[in-house]
Amino acid sequence: MTQAHHAGGNGFALRMRNVSVTLGGNPILSDVSFEPAVGKVNAIIGPNGAGKTTLLRAILGLVPYTGTIELGRSRDGRPLRVGYVPQRLDFDRGMPLTVLDFLSCGLQRRPLWLGHRRKARRTAARVLQRIGAAGWERRRLGTLSGGELQRVLLAMALAREPSILLLDEPVSGVDATGEQMFCDLLGSLQADGHYTMLLVNHDLSIVTRHADHVVCLNQRVHCQGNVVETLTAENLRALYKHDVGLFGHDSRHEGHAHCDTCAAPDGPGPSPPDKPQAEETVPETRASS
Repeated sequence: MTQAHHAGGNGFALRMRNVSVTLGGNPILSDVSFEPAVGKVNAIIGPNGAGKTTLLRAILGLVPYTGTIELGRSRDGRPLRVGYVPQRLDFDRGMPLTVLDFLSCGLQRRPLWLGHRRKARRTAARVLQRIGAAGWERRRLGTLSGGELQRVLLAMALAREPSILLLDEPVSGVDATGEQMFCDLLGSLQADGHYTMLLVNHDLSIVTRHADHVVCLNQRVHCQGNVVETLTAENLRALYKHDVGLFGHDSRHEGHAHCDTCAAPDGPGPSPPDKPQAEETVPETRASS
């Protein structure tokens, strides 16, 4: 994928200007403006109810908003494609739905009971190989582990050949091994494809290891910039309303520290997240045979 492909012929991938969202009379986002770093991993962090999922939904056109959201364009003038990986997939695990069936739902118009088109089979095989899941086509979707299912959701997103990838808490509820595999996979894809990624994540250790740019969001943008320079104790305290600090262990990712969330010396550790607001719940993504 060339630089022009993922950046857009006009030099940017995505721009948001003064974006506000009000749902049910409640303000969720207020005058949010930012432009993700092109070809980088851009993390969006903030407390529960901050509007992170709503921000992604606005980019996808799933909620009404005011302000402007502009996608970059390719050199032939077409808007850049967007791929989306939700936090979870809600479906009946007892359904006789295979991975190929699921991927084909987004790759062909022909009903599945008429069979899989050759192009859909080829594309499914290609994206599965790309995520290290070659040969999974006949596996039942309901038998996959949480980490395996997230990789299939990533394959579905990649099948659109996007330049922009939106990832909403992609490793939430995944065990440590699955989390590491998924993050390593994202790093590999970033190195090979130069996608512009927007990664919503609550785990600051993942953000510091894998992101290049960070947006600190709580209904509005509190601060944004380079991860190391932005995630200061002062900024985190203002964002989360309690003392949070970072300490480095080593440098592995383009000079970023390998960090963990910890309590600041003079304050309590991070408190458990509050129950998310109704407007901040993850949109359901359902599969059907």
